Amino acid sequence: MSTPKTQRQWILSGRGSVENLSIQSDVPVPTPGPYEVLINFKAASLNYGDLLCNSPHFPYPNPDPLIPLSDGAGVIVALGANCRRFKVGDRVMKAYFPTFLSGLANPIDKKTAPGLLGHGIAREYAVFTEESLVRIPDSLDWKQAAALPCAGVTAWSALFGLQGRRVMPGDWVLTQGTGGVSLFALQFAKAAGARVVATTSSDAKADILKSLGADHIINYRTDPAWATTARELTGGAGFQHIVDIGGPGTLKDSLNAIAYEGVLSVVGLVDLANQQGIPTLFDILERVCIVRATMVGSKADFEDMVKAIEANNIKPVLDDTVFAFDQLKEAYEHLKSQKHIGKIVIDFTK
Repeated sequence: MSTPKTQRQWILSGRGSVENLSIQSDVPVPTPGPYEVLINFKAASLNYGDLLCNSPHFPYPNPDPLIPLSDGAGVIVALGANCRRFKVGDRVMKAYFPTFLSGLANPIDKKTAPGLLGHGIAREYAVFTEESLVRIPDSLDWKQAAALPCAGVTAWSALFGLQGRRVMPGDWVLTQGTGGVSLFALQFAKAAGARVVATTSSDAKADILKSLGADHIINYRTDPAWATTARELTGGAGFQHIVDIGGPGTLKDSLNAIAYEGVLSVVGLVDLANQQGIPTLFDILERVCIVRATMVGSKADFEDMVKAIEANNIKPVLDDTVFAFDQLKEAYEHLKSQKHIGKIVIDFTK
């Protein structure tokens, strides 16, 4: 099938409302440069960052209008003259940061985040450098693969990204909620032989946590002292790893639950507006722990994660509601409602 000359894409103009999203037609399909490939995207997934960059609280400048969405999966339909790693027809995912290939994160890589600080993949066709792509394993379909680049790699980096402090068999791991990062972290921790305590906002969401192997589940709405309850489950010692997705709203509780010399990975800012919940430096010193932020992870981390997914037959958890390409506004509203379980996916083929 020949590649069309025009395509559809979404743009985000201004901030503050999903009504700032609009769809454009008859947009020219780009031509790949010498080291680029043209991808026909088949699916995308939403992240909390997609809401954040539409918020007045978003702290970074980005294009206006912006082509949103960072995570997607598709098929290569054209290659630049100097591309050698892939061929037309290969199924690929885009690394979250196209220039963050390996090693430690840096500010330059951070500025390359498509869909957040640059144009993303809410379009049918886009070009990316060949070196920024990761092959989709045969065990995953388009929608499952689209869930991986941000949430999957972030969870992987939280548990395995700090050299010398990777999660080990028998470790205690605390995850928060039933969003994409938290469910990936639960699956990866169990695959590594860890013991997992998972929190949730409702008993109705506990079933998915049980099915993924959570050893203990705490409803943080009915148990406001969830951090103390969680710590008691470890015999009072605390957690070797905590994957914190709430930021200001959960950090103090996470510090109360962390073990001495434990690793508290801050991966989300769901409660960004709650500045009263930010712990002090003394709170951190008192716990004698490592508090680290993660910048998703590198392409090398992505490839390591894919190997683990294949080896352990891990399947991304997707929300039951799947949206079509022209339903992006509805998908944003669904994410904002926080009623989803797992990753919210947009199926470009619907």
